[in-house]
Amino acid sequence: MRTSISLVTLVLASRVASAQPSGPTITLGGYVESYYQAHFQNPSNRITNLRGFDNRSRTFTLSNVALDARGEQGPVAVHVVLQVGPTPSTYYLAEPALAGTGSVNASSSELWKYVQLASVTVKAPAGLVIEAGLFPSPIGLEVIPVKDNWMWSRSNLFFGLPFYHTGVMVSRSLGGGWTGKAHVYNGWNSVTDNNGTPSVAVSAAYASPTTTAQVLYFGGIERASGSPEGTPWRNLLDAYVQTALTDDVSVAAQADAGVEPNDLGTSAWATFAAYGKLSLTKALYAAVRADYFYERVATDGTASAIFWPVTWVAEGTATLAYQPYPGVSMRLEYRHDHAPADAYFGGTVAVDPVTSAPVPNRAMQDTATLGVTAWF
Repeated sequence: MRTSISLVTLVLASRVASAQPSGPTITLGGYVESYYQAHFQNPSNRITNLRGFDNRSRTFTLSNVALDARGEQGPVAVHVVLQVGPTPSTYYLAEPALAGTGSVNASSSELWKYVQLASVTVKAPAGLVIEAGLFPSPIGLEVIPVKDNWMWSRSNLFFGLPFYHTGVMVSRSLGGGWTGKAHVYNGWNSVTDNNGTPSVAVSAAYASPTTTAQVLYFGGIERASGSPEGTPWRNLLDAYVQTALTDDVSVAAQADAGVEPNDLGTSAWATFAAYGKLSLTKALYAAVRADYFYERVATDGTASAIFWPVTWVAEGTATLAYQPYPGVSMRLEYRHDHAPADAYFGGTVAVDPVTSAPVPNRAMQDTATLGVTAWF
């Protein structure tokens, strides 16, 4: 009798449970990035300048630790990625610093650098997808996690162009592998806006089993309020493509150009990067990259540079990547950086007596980096 009652109870319980709405689906993940680097010019300050995130030599560096949580229920999804390390501390350096009061908090990079992504996504009627929050920038094909890039270091394009934006995106499938998207943001690298005027963007992305591509326009006022350049509208046009030529050979390219007519003249830039990847075995591949990034500062020379302390930077990189286990990647990388004037460091590095900043004394730098990233 007890057995019969138990069976009836289980059947009834299962029917009641199946009639209830399903609970949220929660996915947890994360990754760790660490490297050791040898700088061949051996600067006394051990700084690898204008590089991005592999920027210290002769020290074991835990460059980024990230925890990823995603929850979905029905048409709504919440995604949060928290992080800590030199990588976010570096790319949040451009975050506007806004003063507070006795009852209002100040806002700066120290407040926000621990958040890589925080968004809410809603699947709306008519095939629309609405996303709001803090996002990594959609510009370019490289991304923040090393594990999702071919190389360990990032290109000059990735380091120079925006890392993140805060705002709203609306996307819709256009058919044939294309997706259109409209964006409204606070601006370049701004959780809080530095001028009170939103920036806008439109993009079209393509995806197939062998190819991904995107074209994007981004426009807005990006100078801080009160800048001598005034409130110019900055225009950016970006495009990239990545494709597999065979099962073992893939190539990619990115081009970006922009112009900003401001009160001191016209600032502009143009840049290009090319990539190649060759799979040697299932666990081993080799990759190469070269890029060139030219910037013209407004003609009278008094405008602030948007990107670099020199007119151009260029680099060439070769990487050997080995994945001995799922979720683990080891990268051995050689990179050469070059500029038309002193932009890097080598030997004994002097310090500016007024600003206490190290003074660049080399027009080139060479590094060898051994990096390991693991994720789950």
